[in-house]
Amino acid sequence: MTHLPEVVTEEKMAEAANEAELLKEKANKYFKEKDYENAIKFYSEALDLNPSNAIYYSNRSLAYLRTECYGYALADATKALEVDKNYIKGYYRRATSNMALGKFKAALKDYETVVRVRPNDKDAKMKYQECNKIVKQKAFERAIASDETKKSVVDSLDIESMTIEDDYAGPKLEDGKVTVGFMTDMMEWFKEQKKLHRKCAYQILVQVKDVLSKLPSLVEVTLKETDQLTICGDTHGQFYDLLNIFKLNGLPSDANPYLFNGDFVDRGSFSLEVILTLFGFKLLYPDNFHLLRGNHETDNMNQMYGFEGEVKAKYTAQMFQLFSEVFQWLPLAQCINSKVLVMHGGLFSEDGVTLDDIRKIDRNRQPPDSGPMCDLLWSDPQPQNGRSVSKRGVSCQFGPDVTERFLEQNKLDYIIRSHEVKAEGYEVTHSGKCITVFSAPNYCDQMGNKGAYIHLRGSDLKPEFHQFTAVPHPNVKPMAYANTLMQLGMM
Repeated sequence: MTHLPEVVTEEKMAEAANEAELLKEKANKYFKEKDYENAIKFYSEALDLNPSNAIYYSNRSLAYLRTECYGYALADATKALEVDKNYIKGYYRRATSNMALGKFKAALKDYETVVRVRPNDKDAKMKYQECNKIVKQKAFERAIASDETKKSVVDSLDIESMTIEDDYAGPKLEDGKVTVGFMTDMMEWFKEQKKLHRKCAYQILVQVKDVLSKLPSLVEVTLKETDQLTICGDTHGQFYDLLNIFKLNGLPSDANPYLFNGDFVDRGSFSLEVILTLFGFKLLYPDNFHLLRGNHETDNMNQMYGFEGEVKAKYTAQMFQLFSEVFQWLPLAQCINSKVLVMHGGLFSEDGVTLDDIRKIDRNRQPPDSGPMCDLLWSDPQPQNGRSVSKRGVSCQFGPDVTERFLEQNKLDYIIRSHEVKAEGYEVTHSGKCITVFSAPNYCDQMGNKGAYIHLRGSDLKPEFHQFTAVPHPNVKPMAYANTLMQLGMM
C-alpha cells in the first residue's frame, strides 16, 4: 500500500505560524529577563515552525550578540535578509555583528543601506557617521603603521617634567618605584573612585612595557613541591570583584603567586583600575605575578567594548596608545612544570602545533585573523570530536580528540583556559583535559554567574576550584564607555 505525502494545508501553516508567534513571545520574555540561553532556545523553536520569518532570525541574532556569539549573530542577521531583503532591522543587526568582529567596512555598507532607505532616521544617520569615522580612523592608522619611522609613545613622553600638583593627595611611586605601600594606597584610592595622577600611570606603563617586552611568548615556570599558584580567568573591568579575590585569597606576593589569564579590560567600567592594579603587581613581583594576553587586550575590542573610551575619558588618547603598545607585549601562554598549558582562548585550527611553535610567535602586534596567535586568544572547546566553525566568527571550536592529540604530542597533562562565562565560574570538559576558569562574577551585572579561581600545587598539579559571588560596586553601569554602535534593541 502506497502512502501519499501529507498535504500541508493553509490551516496547518496558520497553526504553525501562530504557535511560532507564541514561542517568539516566550523568547522575548526570557530575553527581557536577560536569560539569553532560553531566549535562543525558544527563538530556535519558533524558527523550526516558521523558518521564513525575518524577525525571529533578527531577535535570535541579538540574543547571540548578547552572549558574544558574534559568528552566529552574523549568520542569523544574514539569514533574516535572505528571507526579506527589505527588513531594515536585519541590516542593523548585521552591521552590529560585523562591528563586534571588527569588520568595520562591512558594517558601514549596511549602515549606508539603512540611511539610503530611511534618510530621515536620525539614529541611522548617527550610526552611519560613527562607523564612517572609525573606518577613516583605521585607514589613517594603517597609513601611519606603514611608515617605517613609527615611534613609540614612550619616545614622545617627558615623564620627569610632569609635575604633581600640590593639591593631589593620592598615592605616588616611591623614588619612581612601585612598593607594597604604594599598591595598598592605590587600591584604596581606586576603591574611593579617585584617579591616579597621570604621571604615576605613565610611570607604571613605561616600566611594565620594559618588563613584558623581555618575556618570551610562552612563559615557562616551575612550581616546587610546596608552591601554590592561583590562576584567575577574565576580570573584565570588575575592579571591586578583583579586590574581593585578593580579600579571599590574599594579596599577591612572592609567597602567594598569581596568574591572570587575559581579558582584564572592556565591558566593566573600572577597567583602568583593574589594569593599573595588575600592572603594579607585575612590577612589584615580576617573577611571581603573571599576566597573559586575552582577545580583549587588542585595539578592535577596546574600541568597541569600552576600554579606549574609558582611558580617553579619564586620561588621554595618547595614554590609550601606550596601553595598546603594552598589550602587544603580553605573553600568549604559560607552561607550568612542563605539564599544564594555560592560554586565554584555546587550541588550534590545525593539528601539529608544538610548544616550540608558540615560543616562536612574534606577538608584538595586533593579532591576525587566523593562525596560532589568533587561536590562542579566540578559540573555544566543543563537546563533539573534530573542529567546527566558531560561534564567535573568529578562530574555531575544538573537540576532545583535538585536545588529546595536542597534549600527547607535547607531553602535557591538560590545558587551562578562560574566555567563556560559566555559571559556576569554572567548567571541566574533555575528560578533565580542558578546564575553563572565569573570574568576573555576575558578568556585566546581568549574567548571575559565580566567579572562580584555581589553586595549583607543585606537589600534584591537581586543580582545586574556589568559587565566589559578586560584590556591590558604585553605580556605574557596565559598557558605560563602550561604542554607541553596540547598543541595540529588540522587536
